[in-house]
Amino acid sequence: MLVKLGLNQRLAHLARSSAARSLVARSATRTLSSYAAVRKERPFIDTPLSSLEAGESELLIQQRKARPISPHLTIYQPQLTWYLSSVHRVSLILLGGAFYVLTILFGAGALLGLGGSINTAKISAWWHDRVSGATQLTVKGAAAYLFAFHYALALRHMVWDAAKELTLKGVYRTGYAAIAFGVAVGTWLFAL
Repeated sequence: MLVKLGLNQRLAHLARSSAARSLVARSATRTLSSYAAVRKERPFIDTPLSSLEAGESELLIQQRKARPISPHLTIYQPQLTWYLSSVHRVSLILLGGAFYVLTILFGAGALLGLGGSINTAKISAWWHDRVSGATQLTVKGAAAYLFAFHYALALRHMVWDAAKELTLKGVYRTGYAAIAFGVAVGTWLFAL
């Protein structure tokens, strides 16, 4: 507490000193002068379009359309980490969405007194009677592999939380291990 109080008093004294004020003033002057220099090199039009004449506003619109956009993913070489991060997020959204839809369906059925109409046996019968075999295999495969990859990538994050494999080589090693685990477990789940 005394150290903190002493530090606060020292900082207050420093702020009142003329040296500190001149340092702040010099810094502000440098910042403003550098801003003015950039402003002279690259003029910026901040005039609203409504205050310009018709020809000027059309020219300004055409110039704004011709501006280059900042580079995006197209200029970078794709990385394994991008793909694994995307799969991790997409798998969570899809699997979580399916879970919530089924949970809301069962909950709404129970709240509305439709427990006899909306239950596991009826939904399973609807699924097998109304949905084609190819669609069932597609959904089963997608769910199996997305679950396996999401689980593998969650284990990978747990390894990172333990402060292991945080080097670039370790990140790629765990990435390839997650892919292998996801393929093996996804195939096993799909075969069930």
